[in-house]
Amino acid sequence: MAKKAKAETVEVAPQEVAVKAALKKEVKPIKPEWEIKDRIYYLKHNKSPLTLTIPSRHTSKHSLLYFDSETGKQKEIRYATNQDSPFVDEQKGEATLGHIIFRDGDLKVPKEKQNLQKLLSLYHPLKGKMYEEFNAVKVAADDLDILDLQIDALNAARNIDIDQAEAILRVELGSKVNNMSSKELKRDLLLFARNNPQLFINLANDDNVQLRNIAIRATEAGIINLSQDQRTFTWGSTGRKLMNVPFDENPYSAFAAFLKTDEGVEIYKSIDKKL
Repeated sequence: MAKKAKAETVEVAPQEVAVKAALKKEVKPIKPEWEIKDRIYYLKHNKSPLTLTIPSRHTSKHSLLYFDSETGKQKEIRYATNQDSPFVDEQKGEATLGHIIFRDGDLKVPKEKQNLQKLLSLYHPLKGKMYEEFNAVKVAADDLDILDLQIDALNAARNIDIDQAEAILRVELGSKVNNMSSKELKRDLLLFARNNPQLFINLANDDNVQLRNIAIRATEAGIINLSQDQRTFTWGSTGRKLMNVPFDENPYSAFAAFLKTDEGVEIYKSIDKKL
């Protein structure tokens, strides 16, 4: 007679049950807490007037309303120096209205003025349009991006040959590069890369910049001629026409584009030998 198998029972520790139950619960994101600290606000676009006053209460001319997504209602806001909340419906008793004044482009609000800080940081409709709150972390990140770009530009500038350096600087300095020594060109190129890293990188990667420089040098050397009306390029030695400049285009930019064509490649080789 077969024996009946006894079902084994597995005991689970109460702690393990509690852990499994906790894992099943929905984890809700924690809202960032409001930090009590001194805050600085600054006007955008580097504006720094002696004084600038922004609206501090709701009027028919200046709408100071905040939409509360939880209640689905718009709430009127105002700065009252003797009230804890910036919302009118939460203010009690007589309200002493205050002014919000930026001096020399910024406004420093101490941690004791929590009502004004919250109005400016969380609810005022002009935030992001007229002013911003100073954020040291964001500023540091922006500075780091700029420094990385400057390093890339300076490293590229160190490895550029003198002809390309002249071509890039001619965009900024014009004919002044003709009288500069190679050391002056390298120095000014490094300064340009440091002060305008993005523009430098764009110019360094632009083939037309080098070709424009060759066209200008060839014209200055008399290898090619540009007519007085700046509409026609010809050979300096024979006067034979090379190309017509399209209407409303820079002649040297047009000639640089021409040098990339099948016919222009041969002309480029000839000019390069003579230079």
